[in-house]
Amino acid sequence: MSRREFTGRVVLVTGAAGGLGAALCRCLSDAGARIAAMDLDAAGLDVLVAELRAVGAPALAIPGDITDPTACQSAVATTLAHFGALDGLINNAGISARSLLVDTDPKVIRRVMEVNFFGAANLTRAALEAILVRRGFIVAISSVAGFSPLTGRTAYAASKHALHGFFDSLRTEVEGAGVTVTLVCPSFIRTGIGSAATDGGGAPVGGPRITTGGESTPEDIAVRIVDAVAARRSLLLPDATSRKAWWLSRLAPGLYARIMKRRVGGEFPGLP
Repeated sequence: MSRREFTGRVVLVTGAAGGLGAALCRCLSDAGARIAAMDLDAAGLDVLVAELRAVGAPALAIPGDITDPTACQSAVATTLAHFGALDGLINNAGISARSLLVDTDPKVIRRVMEVNFFGAANLTRAALEAILVRRGFIVAISSVAGFSPLTGRTAYAASKHALHGFFDSLRTEVEGAGVTVTLVCPSFIRTGIGSAATDGGGAPVGGPRITTGGESTPEDIAVRIVDAVAARRSLLLPDATSRKAWWLSRLAPGLYARIMKRRVGGEFPGLP
């Protein structure tokens, strides 16, 4: 599939009200896609959809919570009723938590898993039959933390590792039916997920995160994701840091873990 083949296709994007999700909606819309934008932030969705419609792009706002399977089924039904089809799903919505496990309430772990993993699983299951009919595509936004360790983010890393097991396995079930499944593993993106992270008790962290290799813009990553879908890629490492992390964590996992801990461990004074 080429960029031209997005014309008229219907794509459901989660976490669409801002950051990478909004950038993906704009990029897909520029390529000719029709957008169903889902997020808990109804006001943010309205702003995005108004922006897209102002330039003649078909777009639909779907406020909803991906942790609720019924809301996911409703989102798919609303998309089908409005556009008549569903060609693609981008599971972008996610949250983060930053704390050492010894300082983390189990409720925080469960919440991160509910949003990052079960939310994606809920919506993918709800959308799958429609996407199979259209021989479409499914994207899961993972992270470098989806294939390697990340100090102080045990729950976040676990949720992203779970995405890999789920979507790599799903690919074997649907690729024969013409459906593409793409995992995307960026390093740091300049979005609100870092500043919105919670501490181990569930309160906002309130401090800057330590990044490695700088931050990509949402717009740059969105373009790379759309191109990867067009090329039917199964894995996208969209920036230099993610590519280096991929290879080093495989060739020398112990060295990778030591380097990573040294670079991000400064966020956690109690780290031994």
